[in-house]
Amino acid sequence: MKRNTIQRSLTLEAVQQLKSHPTAEEVYYAVAEKHPTISRGTVYRNLNELSESGEIRKMEIPSGADHFDHRCHDHYHVRCLKCGKVFDLDMEYIPDLEKSVKDVGGFKLSGYDLVFKGICPECSASSGQSAHTGAEKPVNNRKRRDENEKYHNT
Repeated sequence: MKRNTIQRSLTLEAVQQLKSHPTAEEVYYAVAEKHPTISRGTVYRNLNELSESGEIRKMEIPSGADHFDHRCHDHYHVRCLKCGKVFDLDMEYIPDLEKSVKDVGGFKLSGYDLVFKGICPECSASSGQSAHTGAEKPVNNRKRRDENEKYHNT
């Protein structure tokens, strides 16, 4: 069992307080805001240790940064294709969904992550697009970080 260091506690507290499925970078900025001497590597290492111990859930997002979830029970997510934010999806969890796979191609399945994608209401309203368009721009992580910093500095 890993020691419960101050840095580990600060990292866990940040994920729990953000409640927004933050990226490692967003967690780092939240922790560094109150503890400016903490290193990025310390926060990233603690995020990985916390996810390995089951205290938080690491969500691997294809073609994007990993996100971290303070809710560890089985549930689904939706990711905005414009801003990259990840949200919980109000949907009944389907147990044993992987048993529906007809041919695993030799894999020994160990689980799955199901992430729906679309345009969030905020992005949809700001661009006038409906939530079902396919003409989205790639996520701009720098813009997202700047918006996150602005949010946390208010």
